[in-house]
Amino acid sequence: MPTLRLHQMTWLAEGVVRLDLVDPAGAALPAWEPGAHLSFRLTDGLVREYSLCGDPADRSRYAVAVQRERNSRGGSAHVHERLRAGDLLEVDGPRNHFALVEAPAYLLVAGGIGITPIRAMVGALGAKAWRLFYCGQSRARMAFAEELSGRPNVTLHADDEAGRPPDLAAVLAGAPKDALVYCCGPEPLIQAVERALDDPARLRVERFRAAERPRTGADSPFTVVCSGREFAVEPGVSILETLRAGGLDVPSSCEEGICGTCETGVLAGEPDHRDFLLTEEEKAANQSMMLCVSRSRTPRLVLDL
Repeated sequence: MPTLRLHQMTWLAEGVVRLDLVDPAGAALPAWEPGAHLSFRLTDGLVREYSLCGDPADRSRYAVAVQRERNSRGGSAHVHERLRAGDLLEVDGPRNHFALVEAPAYLLVAGGIGITPIRAMVGALGAKAWRLFYCGQSRARMAFAEELSGRPNVTLHADDEAGRPPDLAAVLAGAPKDALVYCCGPEPLIQAVERALDDPARLRVERFRAAERPRTGADSPFTVVCSGREFAVEPGVSILETLRAGGLDVPSSCEEGICGTCETGVLAGEPDHRDFLLTEEEKAANQSMMLCVSRSRTPRLVLDL
C-alpha cells in the first residue's frame, strides 16, 4: 500500500474526527470522484475502508471522517485512540463502488456517519436537481450538520429534537419519480428506504454491515485455480479463507461482501455472487467476484490472482 502522512485531525461532531492526509513528498494525490473510499492498513491484518468526504478538485489532500463506534471491531478505536498528526499510514485507493451516475434528479439519504460520501456528492451535483435528507439520533453527533443546514434543498432530522424517528416513506414519496436515490447509513435506515421505494432499480446504497441475503446456490465444494496452483474449497469455508490457509496473501477488510477489497478477476467458471457491491449487470458478466463471500456454480473456478 502507498504511504500517506496524517496532516491534521479535526473534531467534526461528538465522536467524529476528520483525518486530512497528504503525500509525504508533497505530490498531487490520485484523482477521485464522489462515492469513493480509501482502504487503511491500521495495524497488522486490520484493514478498514473510510469514504472520502472532501473536495475532489483538491488534489493536495484526502479527507475522511471516522466515527468512534461503541462496539468497535478495532478500526475506529485505533483511529481515535492511537493516531496522531504526523503519523505515516498505509493507504490504498481510491476505489469507488458508489459512484454518481447521470440522472434527471437525485435524492440523497444519509444516516449518521453515512453523510461522508454524500457530502462529496452534494458539492459535485451543483445546480442539478437534488435534495438531501440527513438524519441522526442527535444533531451534536451529526458531522457537517452546521455546514449543510443552511441550504434550501437540505433537510436535517435529529431524533432527539423531533421526538420521533424520520418518516422515510414520506421522504421517498416526495421525490421525483425519475430521481435516483443514493443512501448511506446504518442497516435499519437502508432497509426502510428499500421498503419505501417502489422501484429497486432507482436505488444505490453503501452499507456499513452486510444485510441478510438468501443464498443463490448450494454451499458445495469446488476447486479454485490461481497462482499456478489448485485449491479445494470446502462447504462452510470461503475462497478467501482457503487461499490464505494455502499461503497466499489476499487483501481483505469487511469479509462481508460490502467493501470490495478482495474483488478478484474471474478467468473461467461461473461465480455464485453473494456480495452487496456488484450490480446485476456486473454479476451477469462474471468478470470479477468478492472472495470473502461468493462461491462457485461450476466445479472449477479460475481466478486472475
